[in-house]
Amino acid sequence: MAKLKNNEHIDEIVDLLKKAEQPRSEFVHLMDTFNDPYLVLISCILSLRTNDKTTYPATLRMLELGRTPAEFAVCDVKKLEKAIYPVGFYANKAKQIVELSKRLVDEYNSQVPESIDEMIKFNGVGRKTANLVMSRGFNKPAICVDVHVHRIFNRLGYIKTRTPEETEFALRDKLPLKHWIDINTLLVTHGQNVCKPINPKCDICPIKDYCKKLI
Repeated sequence: MAKLKNNEHIDEIVDLLKKAEQPRSEFVHLMDTFNDPYLVLISCILSLRTNDKTTYPATLRMLELGRTPAEFAVCDVKKLEKAIYPVGFYANKAKQIVELSKRLVDEYNSQVPESIDEMIKFNGVGRKTANLVMSRGFNKPAICVDVHVHRIFNRLGYIKTRTPEETEFALRDKLPLKHWIDINTLLVTHGQNVCKPINPKCDICPIKDYCKKLI
């Protein structure tokens, strides 16, 4: 087994995860097809504190109501609530999406700002969401850290952090730039299929030889 030290094996780990071709959730696949910062943004808001199986059909129902800031700026909040139910905090999220869309129309010429610092000024948008919009929406290097990315990198022993935000900044310092855009999708997929929070399937893990948990 090879211990993961510094960046000695990170290229091998990323390559193994890509070759593993683990099944992606329908929601993850949908997000990867958008190539639109606004659609990534509002869909990510829906996904917060909600599993992908619930978020995916809710996102499809939401997109039947519109696909642009202008359309959602005038959308009836109750109608949007009904469309996205039962995602977690659906009433708050519906209100956030409508208010956010109005601001984009009024203050940003209907364009999502291409800046993490600017995006997190919007109600309901944190660093995780802003980073995902940068990477998946704008195709620019950014590290979106959710529970899977935080858990797996700490299990591997690649970093030692206590919170997802600490993980983001630790990875910004350590993870090679070439992996930033893809790392979220790879580790979310790995976390959903193999490296689960409880009872991870270590026996079938393609990167087990690099994992501190097993060494």
